[in-house]
Amino acid sequence: MANYRIATIEGDGIGPEVAQATIKVLSEACGAAKLDFQMFEGGAGHYMKTGQVLPDDTFKACRDLDAILHGAAGLPSVTYPDGTEVGNDLHLRLRFQLDLYANVRPVKLLPGVLSPLRAFQDGGIDYVIVRENTEGLYASRGAGVLLRNEFASDSLVITRKGTERVAKFAFELSRKRRGAPRDGKRRVTVCDKANILRSYAFFRSVCDEVHTGFPDVEIDYAYADAITVHMVKRPDFYDVIVAENMFGDIISDLGAATAGGMGISPSGEIGDANALFQGAHGSAPDIAGQNLASPVATILSGVMMLRWLADRHEDTSLEDAADRVEAAVGVVLSEKRAVPVDLGGKATCSDVTDAICRAMN
Repeated sequence: MANYRIATIEGDGIGPEVAQATIKVLSEACGAAKLDFQMFEGGAGHYMKTGQVLPDDTFKACRDLDAILHGAAGLPSVTYPDGTEVGNDLHLRLRFQLDLYANVRPVKLLPGVLSPLRAFQDGGIDYVIVRENTEGLYASRGAGVLLRNEFASDSLVITRKGTERVAKFAFELSRKRRGAPRDGKRRVTVCDKANILRSYAFFRSVCDEVHTGFPDVEIDYAYADAITVHMVKRPDFYDVIVAENMFGDIISDLGAATAGGMGISPSGEIGDANALFQGAHGSAPDIAGQNLASPVATILSGVMMLRWLADRHEDTSLEDAADRVEAAVGVVLSEKRAVPVDLGGKATCSDVTDAICRAMN
């Protein structure tokens, strides 16, 4: 039996609660000997104590172990002198230093979850947003210009290499899926503002070039403003959406809202050699330590981690474990065995965790 070493950073706020919940569920699904969760420090709280948001030993573990599981990072009150949050640096440093270029955000309406879009029920929303994670407007973080407190400027960076690889990732992902719920077609939608900025026109043109290698997958286009309307009125049309960093960040949260909210929204940050998995939500310090956080987003991120490891190591037992966890989450939510507070229920973090473990058995 393979023993996969998981660099685990609990982080800030509700991070320790949802990380421990995920460890419990994944260990139950895989067996205690299969996954070795090794704990490391990092985040805003650690910065307050030591002046380091990402210690060297934590980075080395994230680089060298088999995968990264993260709880949550950031505390709004802990900022650098320029006003930016310290906690964001943990992700940004890992993204750039490990080249985690594809931020993968599944948007899926789970069984038993009520969408604010009244026309859609379980299965009617099921697509993935692939956000380029190392370029775009966010690449300017820490490098922008503030001149005499009168003028501020940040640069939007799009490269051929960065666009080619994230577009290829998106098309390959579509090939692995069953297509859009509306028509079953495999489709990649390019989200941009090619009508306004040359940088986005270049992004689109490179995606077109990559598409020539995937004749079995349709290509579609949507401007970033228009897609916010389409994601609300016809989310069943989408299969995979690929976008620049900032646009992908914005539409990912909109997508999560249509499928029940951030508390059940998973994410993965994936490169060629490393990958980090965490819930898409923040650290929610206002409810930290109260056992009120929903662990579902982080548990489903753990499912993504199992599938990534299964594909990377050709380990079907991990794929089977991922299926069991995902099915158990669906049973718990659809049968109302333990409904998290953020979905209108009263179940605690530990209630939801225990219910998922029981459902697997």
